[in-house]
Amino acid sequence: MRSLLDIHLLELVPPNLRRDSDVEALAEAINQQLLAITQAIPTVAILQSLDSLSAEMVDELAWQFHVDFYDPTLPIEQRRELVKKSLAWHRRKGTPAAVEELITTLFGEGHVEEWFDYGGAPFSFRVHTNNKSVTQERALEFTRAVNSVKNARSILEKVVVGDSENFPLYYGGAIHIGDNLTIRQV
Repeated sequence: MRSLLDIHLLELVPPNLRRDSDVEALAEAINQQLLAITQAIPTVAILQSLDSLSAEMVDELAWQFHVDFYDPTLPIEQRRELVKKSLAWHRRKGTPAAVEELITTLFGEGHVEEWFDYGGAPFSFRVHTNNKSVTQERALEFTRAVNSVKNARSILEKVVVGDSENFPLYYGGAIHIGDNLTIRQV
């Protein structure tokens, strides 16, 4: 099978027209333009090649795709992830799933708790995360990120930053019936 780069437009012209010098010159001029377009085709699938684009191109795509929460100072991996997911977020904007996905992308982990799950005021919600980087300094950034994808009527009541650590817990107990008891650590 032949590639588009191997085919010359003059080959597609009927044999009786190939002898005309005007048709030959026209076919050659158009062929050069078609080759340039054919060579540019792989760059059109921009989302598939997003991981190999420069930071400047990722910034431009963020502007083009209207990424609501975008900060050019974020690491390039996070910026690429934001651009990749922006179209899906625009489709699901206003849903708890969109808020959770944004939180996961920007802050590592987290989930949304709706007002009816914890007995809060109607249309309010809380965000739970174990990410220690969500501090007072980043609270405004975090709130702006959530507000960019939540629906307009919902109110972010609070952000609950939890702490989960694995640590050994030892406990012991003793029951003694008698006069003297000596307890020693082993």
